[in-house]
Amino acid sequence: MLKLKLNPDLIECGTDEAGRGCLAGPVTAAAIILPDNFSNNTLNDSKKLSEAKRKSLRPLIEDCCITYGVTHIFMEAIDKINILNASILAMQQSIEQLDPQPEHISVDGNRFKPYRDIPYTCVIKGDGKYLNIAAASILAKTYRDEFMEKIHEEFPMYNWKKNKGYPTAEHREAIRKYGITKYHRKSFRLLPEQYSLEFN
Repeated sequence: MLKLKLNPDLIECGTDEAGRGCLAGPVTAAAIILPDNFSNNTLNDSKKLSEAKRKSLRPLIEDCCITYGVTHIFMEAIDKINILNASILAMQQSIEQLDPQPEHISVDGNRFKPYRDIPYTCVIKGDGKYLNIAAASILAKTYRDEFMEKIHEEFPMYNWKKNKGYPTAEHREAIRKYGITKYHRKSFRLLPEQYSLEFN
């Protein structure tokens, strides 16, 4: 089983994002503070769990946590400030929603920017090590998936309910055939051949 948190003696939140490598849709982050008596044998890095498992874990996590926040940062902002900055902003805005505010922040991955004066630690593959980061990864993933399923109704030809905006062969083929939508990230390399344009 994963450890609860990095610092046992502090009020610590875990934070993580989902959708960083997608061609369409927002990048979504969550932050969460779990109670000290929290334990769960199923909870793990959201990528290691089935969609059904993630969906069943979400209400359970929300019901027994002390506080949580979830933030979408949309395509226009991603295109303006880049995906790394958008991911960090999404995490920071999620932490802002927490009440109480944490005394320490555990961040999945290797990049973050100072938030207020709260100390933070970046943990590579943290969603497979600590329950608070794993819980944040589940919330980020399920809220983002829900959004992608909703916009799938508007543009079913891209099959976002299945690929969630990731660069699958089917998604790229649909971009080739139908062009891009308002939900696509214009700053991303949407098709491989974008790099081989010939200039006369």
